[in-house]
Order: sequence, then structure tokens, then C-alpha cells
Amino acid sequence: MEQNRRDFLRIIAGVGALTLGGAPNAMGDVTTLRGYPDQYGVLVDTTVCVGCRRCEWACKEWNKLPGQQTLKAYEQDRVIFEKLRRTDASTYTVVNRFPNPRDAARPIYVKKQCMHCYEPGCASSCFVKAFTKRPEGAVTYDASLCVGCRYCMAACPFDIPAYQYYDPWTPEVTKCTFCFDRIKKEGGVPACAAICPVETMTFGKRTDLISLAHKKIRDNPGRYVNHVYGENEVGGTSWLYLSSVPFSMIGFRADLGTVPIPTYSKPFLSLVSPVFIVIPALAMGFYSFKKRRDQIAREELREALEKKEKK
Repeated sequence: MEQNRRDFLRIIAGVGALTLGGAPNAMGDVTTLRGYPDQYGVLVDTTVCVGCRRCEWACKEWNKLPGQQTLKAYEQDRVIFEKLRRTDASTYTVVNRFPNPRDAARPIYVKKQCMHCYEPGCASSCFVKAFTKRPEGAVTYDASLCVGCRYCMAACPFDIPAYQYYDPWTPEVTKCTFCFDRIKKEGGVPACAAICPVETMTFGKRTDLISLAHKKIRDNPGRYVNHVYGENEVGGTSWLYLSSVPFSMIGFRADLGTVPIPTYSKPFLSLVSPVFIVIPALAMGFYSFKKRRDQIAREELREALEKKEKK
């Protein structure tokens, strides 16, 4: 109880700092993010993927996510492709199937996970800096800083961050970690890329991957559309894609443009975020005060009854 009280006071203190003149500077820290020229990335060639879903299995295995099955179960379950799936609190990556207009017998399989944007909207919208863009390219999350506002979920243009409620006392935002604990080590590769049997994914420096992607397009006329998805979308992403059909046909948004999300979110955050922060915080304070007051009243009544009985 004492720890919860301290956590509540810490949040209120943060709110005060934001509200009483500190908001613009605080917001400025997280809305002027810049990517890193030498960051890593992954190039996904959707013309190669066979839909084995080993990447899904490896992701759950490495991140110790609930609902894990055997690798064989993942490879044999084809019914799961009958509906489109999105990532959630227990699944950081999913593979979806799309019809192939060029060859109906060869559907297109597409892996989906956090794109780890060059200038991430989730980080720019987080006023407590729970998200961090790392020099390696990953966008990581610190649950100990998160206050559960879920602005990140609204700010993500790829609909990735999810909220898990397994433990009602410590809910967290969840998403792909880019296997940051692996890639920050020499020679480390994301678990999904390491297990792929057909080399759908190529891990390396983002700049090198962009050059490789354009080389593949030049060297294979007719195989790919002339577009590397993620090279410029919302300012660029760490995950890049090649496709044989327009990306809008395989589940990608084609309306994002090239302007980073923080460019749009900064004016909104600097003007109205303190209001949204203060109201829930004050409500929490009034609720806690009332709860404590009622508890004291019950204790006083109990003591009065005990004294009466003794008389």
C-alpha cells in the first residue's frame, strides 16, 4: 500500500511539472527525435515467404510469450490464414496470407510486426519517455515508466502497440522488441530472421538493405513493384519490404506519406496533453482520498462500538 501511495505521488509530481509551465519543454524532448544513420534493419522479401510461421514460433519462444505451441503445430496450421490477424499482447509478430493476382496457386504471405520507425510516433506521443529509439534501430519500451495513457496506441500508424491485462495490477503496453537484447550484441540477429528456412528476411545496416532492395528490383525486372516499403513511409522504418504487387493489396497502408509522425503530434501534445493528464490524475486523487476517508470512518465506528460493548 505504501509503495502504491509513493507511485501515486510520483505521478502527481510529474503532472505538476508538466502543468505548471514545464509541458512545452517536456514535450519538446520527445517530439524532436532523430533516427540513426548506422541503425540496423530487416529487409523482408514477400515473394520468398512460404508461410511456415516459424518466425511466429521463434518470436514467442524468445520473448517467453503465453500461448506457445510446438513448432510442428505452427507449420501445420493452415486454417489460421482464413482471417487476417493483427499483433496483440501475446503475439508480437503474425503472418497473414493474401491472394496472388499473378498466380492463384501461390498466395502471398506477409509478416507483420512493429516497424521500428526512424522517428517513432509512439515515442513522440509518450510524455513519460517510456519508449526509446535506440541507435541500433529498435524502439524499446520501459514498463516501469509507463502510466497507461495509451497515447502510443493512437499515435502508431501501423496499429501495433497492444495493451495486456494478464495482471490487473501491472498492465503493460506490448509490441515487438526487435530482439534488442540480441541485436545489441556482436553478430546478434532477431529470432524471427535467424529461424527463417528460406531467407525471407535479411538483417543488416538499414542503408545497406535499401541498396540491396533496389538492386533486387533492378536485377529482376517484373518480379517486384518499384517500391521499397519503409524506405520513406512516415520518415522511414527499420523494417523494409519488397513485393510483387502493390502494397495496398497485401495489407499495407498506402496513405501514410513521408512526413514523420512526430511532426504532426508535436502541436497536439504541446497544447492539450496536460489537460488529459491532469483530469485522470485528479480523479485518481479524489478517489483515493474518498477511499481513505471511508476507511477511517469505518474504523472509528468499529472502535466506538467496541467501547460501548465494554461498558
